[in-house]
Amino acid sequence: MTRPASGPVSDLPWPLVWTGAWIVLVGAALVLRPPLPVDETRYLAVAWEMWTGGDYLVPHLNGETYSHKPPLLFWLMTAGWHVVGVVDWWPRMVAPLFGLACLFLTNRLARALWPEGGRHMGPSAALILLGSVYWALYTTLTMFDMMLAACTLAALLGLVAAWRSGRWTGFLVYGLAIGVGVLAKGPAILLHTLPVALLAPWWAPRLAGPATGFGGWGRWYLAVLGGVLLGAAVGLAWAIPAGIAGGEEYRNAIFWGQSAGRMVESFAHGRPWWWYLVVTPVLFLPWVVWPPLWRGVRALFGAGGAATRGDGGLRLCLAWFLPAFIAFSAISGKQPHYLLPQFPALALAASLLLHRAADGRWGCPRRTDGLVPGLLFAGLGLAAVVASWLPLAERLPDTAAPHGAAALLALLAGLVVAAMWVRTPPTGTRAVAAVAGLSVVLALAAHLALAPTLSALFDLRPVARQLAAWQADGQAIANFGKYHGQYQFLGRLTAPVTVVGLDRGDLAAWLATHDRGKVVTLRRHAPPADGPQPALDAPFRGRHLVVWDIAQVRANPELPERND
Repeated sequence: MTRPASGPVSDLPWPLVWTGAWIVLVGAALVLRPPLPVDETRYLAVAWEMWTGGDYLVPHLNGETYSHKPPLLFWLMTAGWHVVGVVDWWPRMVAPLFGLACLFLTNRLARALWPEGGRHMGPSAALILLGSVYWALYTTLTMFDMMLAACTLAALLGLVAAWRSGRWTGFLVYGLAIGVGVLAKGPAILLHTLPVALLAPWWAPRLAGPATGFGGWGRWYLAVLGGVLLGAAVGLAWAIPAGIAGGEEYRNAIFWGQSAGRMVESFAHGRPWWWYLVVTPVLFLPWVVWPPLWRGVRALFGAGGAATRGDGGLRLCLAWFLPAFIAFSAISGKQPHYLLPQFPALALAASLLLHRAADGRWGCPRRTDGLVPGLLFAGLGLAAVVASWLPLAERLPDTAAPHGAAALLALLAGLVVAAMWVRTPPTGTRAVAAVAGLSVVLALAAHLALAPTLSALFDLRPVARQLAAWQADGQAIANFGKYHGQYQFLGRLTAPVTVVGLDRGDLAAWLATHDRGKVVTLRRHAPPADGPQPALDAPFRGRHLVVWDIAQVRANPELPERND
């Protein structure tokens, strides 16, 4: 016998459940994973130079203006240092805290869209979001997209509140959220929020529950314009004085090069138009292979799905997801994390389908429902266990055992979930939580498995501290080739690193003007044993990070080799 899937869902404190899972994920990342070059270490470096230089208006990286990102992340990092001191853990917590906020905002938006069923669908949507494999992994990183996602959710909450109340305060929230989003990651916030506001006649009148409206669509669009102008004013309140203080090159970069210029030229990460169609289902695992969700999709297009198809909340999710998805697909520059602000739309739509399907014959839980995601994750764990025993693993003796143990964790989690359904199928939010737990365990297993490798090949802290010691001893530090500031915060360097070997510097000129110093290089192979021996040789991303003394480079100018 199976039980209906619409059983009680308020029997557990679900906010505590997803907060606890978030703590486990972020805590594991802080303990097991170093700051990853070049992105995480670069953002830490910008915050460090903001802190040491005292310039909170114009961000700097290695002594030069940094125009690639707005300052909000760096402001929040330094703000925390003013409270707790300059510690490593705080700046790595800022972006994940926005990820946690997204879970609460998703829950709140579900309750705003579906007043009658929101108490059921809100927790489910938050757990679906956290339980998406890519979100579970990405929520531990120091990047900008979680901030952008939180601003997007806040802006849409403002739109829904404006429609329901008929008051301008909702658009005040909308505009302020856009402004904060601009300070977080530039005008990209409009791509995630403006289509929803413009398509309001399609979704707003179909929202369930009481609504005052907004006194005509002309008034609505005037308010949308006002919200966008308010957001622009918030962004320009920083950008205008920063552009004046930073100079013409910096001004051109923040007003054009890193916004419209990036969209038009798409000068990085070029991929075909169909790329997101292929990767999005993988990013949204395990939900894309969970049978109850597909039964919900089937019910949506069945004879009884007309009410769901016309639901205003579902239409809002489509107005949120599809325009941005199409725009990102049309632009050649693509990265998986560009879609993260759209993930709450997928989670909300999935929660609605599960809830509506639970009232019909498609929603009955089946004992096989847990087998698909459970056995999928168990299979991944088993494959990793077997891989840790293969001869290839013998080439990585320090990582083989942790790989096996972590893979066994994923294997057991998948088997537990599969067995749970076979014994007594869970219902409602409990079922969602069980599947979401698979992604949390997988992300935890990934951190456990990769910790030795990341520590051995990506942890630049020992090198950075040694460079800081040499710098404190009065020695100049030069980097041969491109430099992304990866040593600045990790070593608490107090002076910029000179970049040589590029158009901005010349190695011979630097050697001629310094008596004591070190040259940092990146090589494909270790220096030969019968040749000059470096002051430091450390593995880094499959290559060798080699530091030469200035005297050695003078005697052997061929020692530094370009490998960037």
